[in-house]
Amino acid sequence: MNRRRVREHIFTLLFQKEFAQPDEEQERIDLYFEQHSHIKEHDKKYILDELQGISEHLEPIDQLISSYSKGWKIERMSKVDLAIFRLAIYEMYYRDDIPKSVAINEAIELAKKYSSDEAPGFINGVLGKISSSVEAVAYEE
Repeated sequence: MNRRRVREHIFTLLFQKEFAQPDEEQERIDLYFEQHSHIKEHDKKYILDELQGISEHLEPIDQLISSYSKGWKIERMSKVDLAIFRLAIYEMYYRDDIPKSVAINEAIELAKKYSSDEAPGFINGVLGKISSSVEAVAYEE
């Protein structure tokens, strides 16, 4: 499975997480993989590793989103856009093998496919500011 399709599965699971109770998370993930039984084991492992990494770094990721999405509190933000931001920022700052420009472009593509007409520009603007920010560099460590 190509990286873009794997990224869509990660995005979908992140989005679904917003509507589930924490104690239901494993059951929700298991059900997702049952419904998508075509996902190969190595892709499943990659998806689960990415979800774990995002969960482990959720607080600093959300701090970046809050700091750079002026006028938009995370609680008011579209759950679709929030999942896209979380995935992109994780890839930008916690994955050495994914260039920031690729993470941003993939986030824009997800927004075009799954969010509102205004979302790609909004996501591009916020991620662009984060990417070029000196303050955000601290998250790379």
